[in-house]
Amino acid sequence: MKNMYFDSVEAMDRADLEALQARRLRDTLAIARQSPFYKERLAGFDAESIRTPADITSLPFTTKDDLRSQYPCGMLARPLEDFVRLHASSGTTGTPTAVFYTQKDLETWADLMARSMYACGCRRSDVLQNMSGYGLFTGGLGIHYGSERLGMLTIPAGAGNTRRQIKLIRDFNVTVMHIIPSFALYFAQKVREEGFDTADMPWRIALIGAEPHTEEARRKIEEMMHIKAYNSYGLSEMNGPGVAFECLHQTGMHLWEDAYIAEIINPETGEHVAEGEIGELVMTTLTREGMPIIRYRTRDLTRFIPGQCACGRTHRRIDRIAGRADDMIILKGVNIYPMQIEQCLMAMPEVGQNYLIELVTEGVSDQMKVKVEIKNEYFVEDMRSLQGLQKRIAKNLCNEILLTPRVELVQHDTIPKAEGKAVRVIDNRNKD
Repeated sequence: MKNMYFDSVEAMDRADLEALQARRLRDTLAIARQSPFYKERLAGFDAESIRTPADITSLPFTTKDDLRSQYPCGMLARPLEDFVRLHASSGTTGTPTAVFYTQKDLETWADLMARSMYACGCRRSDVLQNMSGYGLFTGGLGIHYGSERLGMLTIPAGAGNTRRQIKLIRDFNVTVMHIIPSFALYFAQKVREEGFDTADMPWRIALIGAEPHTEEARRKIEEMMHIKAYNSYGLSEMNGPGVAFECLHQTGMHLWEDAYIAEIINPETGEHVAEGEIGELVMTTLTREGMPIIRYRTRDLTRFIPGQCACGRTHRRIDRIAGRADDMIILKGVNIYPMQIEQCLMAMPEVGQNYLIELVTEGVSDQMKVKVEIKNEYFVEDMRSLQGLQKRIAKNLCNEILLTPRVELVQHDTIPKAEGKAVRVIDNRNKD
């Protein structure tokens, strides 16, 4: 047990695990009622009626719109001075979502993250290089604190600066990397361009996530880098990374059921789908004391994998995320809504009424192109003026979505118009 698992809960008997979930759900409902939002939402509900995890279906869903409507502090179940950390979604024009953590919440999150890393072979003797962005993004700090909790030497390298990343990896014999899949493919290519053989690098484990990727992309990462890549799942509303993680067997991601209740529903009807069928993942926190969230509709599409994993862990497994039930784009680990782009473009007087977002794969990385119709009076023959407008639009979009897209300016009424609903996004990224 000691060598296989980070803690004994991972192999808890299912009956005991479900009893623990029911007890923690009752406690969570009592805590949630202390928040302005759930005080009203749960009025009249008897928490003691919860006897099993299945009883959660009697509770209402929570949506991202609910979180936005309660921004900044309407979801908090404790006074603001009890919190020590805040993470928030990106965006400057729309209302973001904010997630708050008490010190105990952070410690619980670090434990779950350490458990996740241990499951895929990370040990105290390893050296981890965190090549993810820090700041309001949960991925960087979540991995960082989990790595330190496990006892690994942790290098907070952050994103970008390929040569520095290579130097740190070689100088400190980095054995574990946290890296988003698209950057992993790019990075492997750059390592070779710098004259190094990826087979000679000290790394052995790559923790990948933050953006959807196929099994084929994972295999390509492993082949190009001579490394073992482990998939993970997380979202800021449920703490961040560490919600579910692959073990050494890589037959799905173990979702830590002592900390969450997971459901999979038909996104249209809200009813549970049959075992093994794809549907929308719904999550409830069970261990968060400051900002519990109940039956949160993630909009992520996945399925429960039937049966128990050969590793002996009893927590249910989910498959890799198959897509989204809404129109959110995930690019380079950043969540982007087409409405963010529209709000930014429509605020500029030079821009016409039509635009088109195209997602493409160039080389080994995914890119965003934004084709923008310009009003006739601004579409002049002065190339310098057009280039200036093009750069200004790209800068404004970068300020909003935190990525710099390639902007193409076109004349008014040249983007084909679709019959019925406007087609704003075309995804031409490689799916293999």
